[in-house]
Amino acid sequence: MQMLLHVSSPFALLATPPRLAASSSASPGRSGRVPSQAPAAHSARAAGIGTRMVEAASRRPPMATGEEGSAARAADADVASEGFLSDARAYWVMRSLIAWDVSDQETSLCLYASSSATMCMSNGVIEGYDFKIELQPEHAGLPSSVTQKFPFISCYKAFRVPSSVDVASLVKCQLAVASFGAHGKSRDVTGLQLPGVLDDMFTYTGPLGAVFSEEAVSLYLWAPTAQDVSVCLYDGPVGPLLETVQLNESNGVWSVTGPRDWENRYYLYEVTVYHPATSQVEKSLADDPYARGLSANGTRTWLVDINSETLKPPSWDKLADEKPKLDSFSDISIYELHIRDFSAHDSTVDCHSRGGFCAFTSQDSAGVHHLRKLSDAGLSHVHLLPSFHFGGVDDIKNNWKCVDEAELSKLPPGSDTQQAAIVAIQEEDPYNWGYNPVLWGVPKGSYATNPDGPSRIVEYRQMVQALNRLGLRVVMDVVYNHLYSSGPFGITSVLDKVVPGYYLRRDTNGQIENSAAVNNTASEHFMVDRLIVDDLLNWAVNYKVDGFRFDLMGHIMKNTMMRAKSSLQSLTTDEHGVNGSKIYLYGEGWDFGEVAQNKRGINASQLNMSGTGIGSFNDRIRDAINGGNPFGNPLQQGFSTGLFLEPNGCYQGNETDTRLTLATYADHIQIGLAGNLRDYVLISHTGEAKKGSEICTFDGSPVGYTSSPIETINYASAHDNETLFDIISLKTPMSLSIDERCRTNSLTSSMIALSQGIPFFHAGDEILRSKSLDRDSYNSGDWFNKLDFTYETNNWGVGLPPREKNEENWPLMKPRLENPSFRPAKGHILAALDNYVDILKIRYSSPLFRLRTASDIEQRVRFHNTGPSLVPGVIVMSIKDGRNNGPEMAQLDKNFSYVVTIFNVCPYEVSIEIPDLASMGLELHPVQVKSSDALVRQSAYETATGRFTVPRRTTAVFVEPRC
Repeated sequence: MQMLLHVSSPFALLATPPRLAASSSASPGRSGRVPSQAPAAHSARAAGIGTRMVEAASRRPPMATGEEGSAARAADADVASEGFLSDARAYWVMRSLIAWDVSDQETSLCLYASSSATMCMSNGVIEGYDFKIELQPEHAGLPSSVTQKFPFISCYKAFRVPSSVDVASLVKCQLAVASFGAHGKSRDVTGLQLPGVLDDMFTYTGPLGAVFSEEAVSLYLWAPTAQDVSVCLYDGPVGPLLETVQLNESNGVWSVTGPRDWENRYYLYEVTVYHPATSQVEKSLADDPYARGLSANGTRTWLVDINSETLKPPSWDKLADEKPKLDSFSDISIYELHIRDFSAHDSTVDCHSRGGFCAFTSQDSAGVHHLRKLSDAGLSHVHLLPSFHFGGVDDIKNNWKCVDEAELSKLPPGSDTQQAAIVAIQEEDPYNWGYNPVLWGVPKGSYATNPDGPSRIVEYRQMVQALNRLGLRVVMDVVYNHLYSSGPFGITSVLDKVVPGYYLRRDTNGQIENSAAVNNTASEHFMVDRLIVDDLLNWAVNYKVDGFRFDLMGHIMKNTMMRAKSSLQSLTTDEHGVNGSKIYLYGEGWDFGEVAQNKRGINASQLNMSGTGIGSFNDRIRDAINGGNPFGNPLQQGFSTGLFLEPNGCYQGNETDTRLTLATYADHIQIGLAGNLRDYVLISHTGEAKKGSEICTFDGSPVGYTSSPIETINYASAHDNETLFDIISLKTPMSLSIDERCRTNSLTSSMIALSQGIPFFHAGDEILRSKSLDRDSYNSGDWFNKLDFTYETNNWGVGLPPREKNEENWPLMKPRLENPSFRPAKGHILAALDNYVDILKIRYSSPLFRLRTASDIEQRVRFHNTGPSLVPGVIVMSIKDGRNNGPEMAQLDKNFSYVVTIFNVCPYEVSIEIPDLASMGLELHPVQVKSSDALVRQSAYETATGRFTVPRRTTAVFVEPRC
């Protein structure tokens, strides 16, 4: 906990505003409300909304004093919260205007300010203020520039602030606005939200953070509401305070220049600022929002020159020349991997490197051999779950607690004892997915061999370099939609200490929005947008990251995403050491919460991102393949899990209903296979020709929404929700054999791998990974998240998953976990891996599976088993190439002129005649001819009739070789 002091003496305003009234009382008033701001775990629409309130642990205290006082002052603030300014319903939207939703009976407004935060209410009268300013109605209303930025307050009344008011000084005060009726009687009073006026007056594009020159170090901090800022310089990560240096302010930016020997010291900003969470002027110690280095747990910022040669691995500056080839974003395939999962259980990795960045540099480890196998088959990108500085995991390894896995392994597979042991230490173990952002611009210390000093920087770079040399580009998972903590207390709150109330999105009552988990950020504010783009450039240039996945991208404004894309693509190898044109962006475009339907501006939702070249996750194909959705009945079946064809005993409608649903799912999948294009025309199951945008999900949303195949991320599973194997184990009939479950797993992966667009796979789906049916393993420890690259086990049946997110379904899970027939053998795991590698090889054997434009897909891709007479459970997709570069269609593939892919999810062999595909020179793909899967080798094609025979639960690919 950081040392905090209330400021008792008011600071002097820089100028005296007009229409001043002396305060009627000088008595200090502790007022305001401290919202519940405990850090929360990751949540998303696709993961299930829900938060896990935790505290970040650190057994090495950040400093020797101030912790008890901080707790006492927080308690005082709770008491004070019952009084003055418990909300902020008015908006200071620009220098000259304040907006408030007042009635016609409220004829006049006054603005009140107290530099020492001593305002209070006494008998309905505001007391303790320094200044009172009368506001005049602005009959023209709010200008379009304001209503475009804040559309949700477009109907509010506008009031003009006198031009002679020193607004720059007032925004540093405790502020209130009161309304009065016709006879001067007070009717209402509220606080103000300031982001609009701060953007209007203090927009800044100059340097921020630490700037190094040959002889000096300069620090810049944007803090326009701060009354005072100084920097505390320390001797090392835990050493004593060396000196405190005052910063000077210019138009909201505080700065100081010191000697070059400040380099490698540690520092904190001491910010004196009015904080709406406590209605107090607070003195808080905060990390630098633009930190590039940290001590363990972020207790101090490390003053590091990120460009220092000592922080670069050998040949680091030449890495751009070693990047794996990427001709087009359509060539991308993504493997989603948690850094700790990759090596925590890998005994072939040095024990000091397990679970961290360095594990990726262990060239002979089981995990690296596995990644090399996938890379050799064509996999292009590894997506790493959050690796910036997040809360919820102690950076200091000596503080970690771990379970005795040898003892847990002796317990029954359906026991609840394992989860109880994990939960008992889950706030003190080394595990968390990491969707708890504290500081975006520094690698996470718990993944480094030493969380202090240079290790986290050097080792992150070594990890990127090692993966690139394996042939894999690196995607970073970024979480800009929310913050782990807010308020003036605690080391995990940073941005909200520096400019309170600015970085976070608040509702119309002034309370922080929490729909993204907790502490939603507001990228519609200029300096939030800037911080996001600056941070992306930091990772792209300083760590040579090859792509970014945006958590809850729909909670970010579209303008921010477009500016990010433009800024990144402007990077060049000559100037920045990075080819920005190869950096790919994608994210979760879910449209929910306060941003839904563009209520806060045009957000980066699925539908809004069409035409941007930025990808979004395609939940349409996911739900159609698996069945239902992540929030419904887990037994609800889908296209590949037995709907209509192999019911699991859970009533999902009569036979007519389930056959219709299966056909509807087939339509959704076929649009997904065609790049989820909004204008792709499909003969639907009704026999009608419909565009992708005209085919709707069960809630009425368009299935197709993209303008380009690179805008869809096709997937069946991800870190959120159950693994693919676990989904299949829940939804398929309990009587189904493990052989058939494994075939279903491989068939599902093939539907994703052979789709147009960007295929996305959760790490371990290719080896039947299980989390023992855990639907949300964000904090379930190494035990439930285990990955075994020796292929001995898939981690099935290691106990009932943690109670918090799973107890409701324990009765469904227990008999499955206890049934030995559900557990795959090593042979099953190896067969699934072989099949996955084969499918990757097939995808990369022909550019026809990776078409680059919507027009190419619309011209070349056809589906043949469609309309009212379709054969249930079978999708037949053909892709045509040009011949001899004729004018009608260009030739893309030098080897194959035609490709036909058949997905047969039926539990029996299917023979289907497609007259349009008769008299062709089709044969089974060479990779499948040599497949270790005996069934797929039985797939056949009859030239005369166009009849295809495909075994049960099999994907068969036929090609027409060029003569």
